[in-house]
Amino acid sequence: MDREIVERVARIAHLDLTEEELEKYGGDLSEILEYFQMLDEIPGDDAVGFNPITVADVLREDVPSVEIDPDELLKDMRTYERYVRGPRLS
Repeated sequence: MDREIVERVARIAHLDLTEEELEKYGGDLSEILEYFQMLDEIPGDDAVGFNPITVADVLREDVPSVEIDPDELLKDMRTYERYVRGPRLS
């Protein structure tokens, strides 16, 4: 990758890179771009979108139920007429 591009990316990312880091990251960025080029060469089927698995909303009936006894939950809490009491707000 061109050194000027690496310096520009570093400046945009607010990074102060040394000469060694510029060389290292230039090589790393070039390698990453090569992998993306390899992915571009993979044959694909244009009929399949980004997600080949059909996504459908499956809704369930909302049935209210009591799974835990409310008295059991409230036994260790400070309550007033079965309302949970918290600290006063000033």
